[in-house]
Amino acid sequence: MIQQDFAYRVAELVKKDDAVIGLAAGGSWITNEIDEYSDLDLILITKIKIAGDKEKMMDYARHFGDLISGFTGEHVGEPRVLICLYDKPLLHVDIKFLTLPEFYDRVENPVVLFERNNQLSDIINSTNAVWPQPDFQWIEDRFWTWVHYACLKIGRGELMEAFDFLSFLRMTVLSPLLQVKNNKQARGLRRVETALSLSDLENLKITIAQYTRPSVIKALDNTISIYKSLRRKIYPDTVCLQAEAEKKATAYFKTIKSKNLPG
Repeated sequence: MIQQDFAYRVAELVKKDDAVIGLAAGGSWITNEIDEYSDLDLILITKIKIAGDKEKMMDYARHFGDLISGFTGEHVGEPRVLICLYDKPLLHVDIKFLTLPEFYDRVENPVVLFERNNQLSDIINSTNAVWPQPDFQWIEDRFWTWVHYACLKIGRGELMEAFDFLSFLRMTVLSPLLQVKNNKQARGLRRVETALSLSDLENLKITIAQYTRPSVIKALDNTISIYKSLRRKIYPDTVCLQAEAEKKATAYFKTIKSKNLPG
């Protein structure tokens, strides 16, 4: 696979750099699920901090191959990642720049491709990776206000924004909860076609609207029903339900549904 060829070539290159402690691969490499559509997630551990210095990050990226484009990952909440597009072959590569102390705090155990003095392996073997789980209270505290917001967009006829907001709810609320229900890691919408049961996938599909007001309303209705069902099944009793917000948002949604508006 081109991803593995690229990674092994990078491993040979960084062996010659005394500033590099190790190189590891994450993502689909860990689960042996790499296919022709996979990107490559590399973790470069250095003695001094490289992240935060865009030019130094780019210098490493250019050294690794025929770099077409590279930008940092603030939009996904990870400025330490340089998101790269390479040519010959065309390949998407995410390079995370860490120091050794930063390597302790991780969500998964990557595959070590190169290391000096077993430093990465020692950390992996002596500490635990912790994948973040959805915060049920965080979701419940926000969900009904989000429903009200969606109703405002529908009521004004801003169907494009309402359509987009349904996608946000699918990504932020429904899919993570469905993955928890299916004993999977919560990864947004990643690989839901294979991670979820057929019935749960069908439930997710009915939250996808067409660009019409009745369809957007129906998709929001389905989103609410699925959320309430998941809440009953997987939330512990310690989650404080926002009963008043639910009551008011649900009533407002009923009002919006009853209005004879175009769209």
